Amino acid sequence: MYTFIINYCERMKILSAQQIHGWDAYTIANEPITSVNLMERAATACTDYITQQNFFNKPFKVFCGKGNNGGDGLAVARQLLQQHFDVSVYIIEFGAAGTGDFQTNLQRLHELTVNIHFIQDEGFFPVINKNDIVIDALFGSGLNRPLKDLSAALVQHINQSEAFVISIDVPSGMFIDKSSINNAVVRANVTLTFQQYKLCFLVAENAENTGKLIILDIGLLPGFLNDIETVFQTADAASIQHIYKPRKPFSHKGSYGHALIIAGNTGKMGAALMAAHACLRAGAGLTTLNIPSAFLNAVHSHLPEAMCQLRENGLSFEKINAVGIGPGLGTGDDSLQLIEQTLNEYKLPSVIDADALNIISTHKRLSRLITPGSILTPHPKEFERLFGKAENDFERIDTALKKSAELNCVIILKGTYTLIAQNGKGWFNTTGNAGLAKGGSGDILTGIVTALLAQKYHPFEAALLGVYLHGLAADIALEKQSQESMIASDVVNCLGAAFGGLLMG
Repeated sequence: MYTFIINYCERMKILSAQQIHGWDAYTIANEPITSVNLMERAATACTDYITQQNFFNKPFKVFCGKGNNGGDGLAVARQLLQQHFDVSVYIIEFGAAGTGDFQTNLQRLHELTVNIHFIQDEGFFPVINKNDIVIDALFGSGLNRPLKDLSAALVQHINQSEAFVISIDVPSGMFIDKSSINNAVVRANVTLTFQQYKLCFLVAENAENTGKLIILDIGLLPGFLNDIETVFQTADAASIQHIYKPRKPFSHKGSYGHALIIAGNTGKMGAALMAAHACLRAGAGLTTLNIPSAFLNAVHSHLPEAMCQLRENGLSFEKINAVGIGPGLGTGDDSLQLIEQTLNEYKLPSVIDADALNIISTHKRLSRLITPGSILTPHPKEFERLFGKAENDFERIDTALKKSAELNCVIILKGTYTLIAQNGKGWFNTTGNAGLAKGGSGDILTGIVTALLAQKYHPFEAALLGVYLHGLAADIALEKQSQESMIASDVVNCLGAAFGGLLMG
């Protein structure tokens, strides 16, 4: 098996609901701190964020359940009252008394205000005005079944208002590790979550309900994470720094490999040029483009640093250290032959993208020829063609993990938080912005990852580092562009600054 497992930074782990509860318990036992004081600390972090916003002279309506998420909401309400904000509290009734920490905070709140209301049916729903700030503390990350009846109706009532909504922990009704599609979920403008990412915040289907995500540090003890196994992690600067290999002073072009980009066809030569340009900028010692002869002058005029193989003369893999194939290739018979020859003859890991993936998806027998360790880079539609339609993002992610193990390859499932799946585990990238939602962005990612593969990075390292650099370069490009005006070439031109950021790291 062509596997590579890393655990660079424990704080990158993405925890299940049970593990989150365990982290709280570990902190309570080992700091030590009482559970109600830990709740106070979490509430203070939320209140500090809220009071830094432009909410002066606006009334707050705080909606609470009777669990610990509701306890957080009661503590936030009390802290806002102590800072002289106008606060009304609404507690949804289920008959039960509520958790101990909820009761403690309710008693504390009663000492400050009588503006506390219990919602027993829909007739108790308050009018929510456009000028109100709603704090949603109904249900937290422990939720394990869809909301119904009074809870679902209250969520709908909040969503129908035009108020600004702040959810604490997660928007009420949202599951943290499975799909919430078709469920009643609060539609938040801002979500204040604790300590680190949760899986639910990394998928597109939840974006509308999450709003702006703010991660608040509440001082949970990191020692809990040392022995915790998780399926998912996030890739951040600390983890990437462990991968990156700065160039050595006494080196030469042969030290950094020879990359072959098999790309481009009539009407799509831009894809080949962008992929090759990115490959050059990402550090390959030599870059060769395999192209139709009609486009030779275009390559020489736009990328004099690149060499060319003429497609009419066939493929040659002599002294090639990495292959990237697919951008702008087309899906005709000639492209099918190129893909089949590459998969049959080139026995090192390759980067397989775009039309190469589309050809494999329509000729399933080719998937058996993929060299172990190869890197597949589909966007969601290409992924669907390869592996079948998914009902939701969570199902798609699960398929990516399974297929990475089944094919013994690395899968880069492109998106806002691009997933890098390997050996049944997943890493989410944390760089990049919506300026990458443009034609050509995937082509330059192929070039970057191919360059890193040529430089003898392990395939998983090449994927993780390549995706991170791709996003970081886009973030740097945003300093001079808008998300609307950014184009792929802007991102390529910022790769130098992205590498520089790693060197400074």
